[in-house]
Amino acid sequence: MYQLGDNQNTLANLLIMGYDKAQIIFCLYYLITQGKPVEERLDIHNSNIPKLCRSCEVRHKGICGTLTATELLEISKHTRQITHEAGVELISDGEPITSYATIMHGVVKLSKILEDGRQQVVGLQFSPDFIGRLFSQTNNYRAEAASDVQICQMPKKAIENLIKANPELEHSLLEQTLKELDEAREWMVTLGRKSALEKVACFLYLIATHFDPAYFSEQEKKQVNIIFDLPLTRADIADFLGLTVETVSRQFTKLRTEKLIEITARRHVLIPNLDKLKQACG
Repeated sequence: MYQLGDNQNTLANLLIMGYDKAQIIFCLYYLITQGKPVEERLDIHNSNIPKLCRSCEVRHKGICGTLTATELLEISKHTRQITHEAGVELISDGEPITSYATIMHGVVKLSKILEDGRQQVVGLQFSPDFIGRLFSQTNNYRAEAASDVQICQMPKKAIENLIKANPELEHSLLEQTLKELDEAREWMVTLGRKSALEKVACFLYLIATHFDPAYFSEQEKKQVNIIFDLPLTRADIADFLGLTVETVSRQFTKLRTEKLIEITARRHVLIPNLDKLKQACG
């Protein structure tokens, strides 16, 4: 039988706070079926939180985690949640910036297009990353939905005004910027010093640990297989890693032979042991 354990006090608090029977049953449902602490779901029924934000899975981890209920209510008046299919261009290189966005689900590919038409994949963004270059007038890269993505889009002016009034939000965005800078430096080491096999292993490890943070956290706790669809084509992976398509395919074969990964239908990947894949990253 399922044990409530430490969450008994939380349930008692729900009664004290005036939650009705249906609301408590709803919290119990999430607690039992998804194994998440009740506290993570309390604001679903909090009338102070905008309806648009209550069921958002990334709100507490993204930039909105620093906002008060009042600030959320204000920004939600200008916010749109949009779903894009894989391959849709989200931002064009050189276009004026009119809005920013937080990735709720999926993978976004960042790239630069050279004058002769060649493309270089320069980065990937995942939930709950922030899309856009703050306080700039134009974008200096192209962003495309690498997989089906859901984003929360906000007007440029509304976000920039909020940043000026909220130091915690400014701090959160600075932390993300520095994190992306650190990751870019790490990726420079990967591209400059690692073997082809290590590069492909690093790419797979990156996707496995970032493509769906909630799923990854749950699977890691259970120590079970990590399963995902590759968000990039072999050609895009080759661009991203500075390899040829043929070399990328050979490294996938090697990783399969060593039983570090399983691949079906060319893009469906299963990783039976994440630690062993990490070791292959060098």
